[in-house]
Amino acid sequence: MRISPCRLLPALSSFAVVLVTVGCAAQEKEPFTVVLLPDTQNYSDKCPETYMAQTEWIKAKAKEENIKFVIHLGDIVQHAENEDEWQRADRAQKVLDGIVPYSMAPGNHDVDKQFSTKGLKKVTKVTRGTSLYDKYFGPQRFKKYPWYGGHKGASNANNYCFFEGGGMKFMVLSLEFAPSDETLAWANDVVDKHRDRQVIVATHFHLRVGSRPKDVDPYGLKGNVGEAVWNKLIRKHENIFMIVCGHVSGVFHQTAVNDAGRRVHEILADYQRLPNGGDGWLQLVKFVPAEGKIKVIAYSPKLDKYDDVWLDMYEGKKLDGYKGEKTYTLEWDMGGRKLKKAG
Repeated sequence: MRISPCRLLPALSSFAVVLVTVGCAAQEKEPFTVVLLPDTQNYSDKCPETYMAQTEWIKAKAKEENIKFVIHLGDIVQHAENEDEWQRADRAQKVLDGIVPYSMAPGNHDVDKQFSTKGLKKVTKVTRGTSLYDKYFGPQRFKKYPWYGGHKGASNANNYCFFEGGGMKFMVLSLEFAPSDETLAWANDVVDKHRDRQVIVATHFHLRVGSRPKDVDPYGLKGNVGEAVWNKLIRKHENIFMIVCGHVSGVFHQTAVNDAGRRVHEILADYQRLPNGGDGWLQLVKFVPAEGKIKVIAYSPKLDKYDDVWLDMYEGKKLDGYKGEKTYTLEWDMGGRKLKKAG
């Protein structure tokens, strides 16, 4: 019996719809990775091959690890006035250009300094200037990419980017070192305008090992860190679920609850006190939608090792009884269950 092609069309069409539906459902449950690139200052200064090894590994593993985004945690260079260091950082980050979206945020080592002497003592004053940061990582570098959302003013010291993973929309909001009240007002507005996206905030200094700092005007800058940023920005938004930072040597994480009753994971990662300026350690933040989990894993492309590092130090000093967790798993609300109170 011969079957007319016309009779086959509805059946084939229905089959195609089923395949597309199944494919979309699978993508929504597919694990994906966000890479945290902690303080690279020592690599830009003395070990550029380590910085290159990090970005080359990310490029090579982009598909296998389903890497959706890379977040630099600041302190890109050691000496902001040394253009050679910026050129080394530029070469390393260029490995990712057009391959994996990434964001940058300036740390205290990346901003312009004013040098003077007081008696026999050399005095260094931190400013908000970002001349070489913006020369190499200004808006002109990113504006051609559809995932780049925008920036505050003429500088890229404060910027936001987009990515999608697990069938969800995300935004990465990167803020200057010790963001000013004006910057936090801008950041609040950006988050309000993107309520359809889950938000990760990145700023260089947000945690010390054990708690949020309560420093007032750090390094002489009129700005906010830690507790102030939590109260003025993070806790106020239902869709901010994570804030990541570097600056302080060590690894640490804590989970708080925002004003909407949802979890906010706060993550510190900074390996600069380890041998060779940090030994190339990255943090792989693996999202597993099917389990409602986020798995944070340490990996070093330089050493080709997973999970084999303990940081029993805090700002270079040994701490009795402190062991930074090398791998840990976080609960992920995915915009769902609310908890009892803000903290």
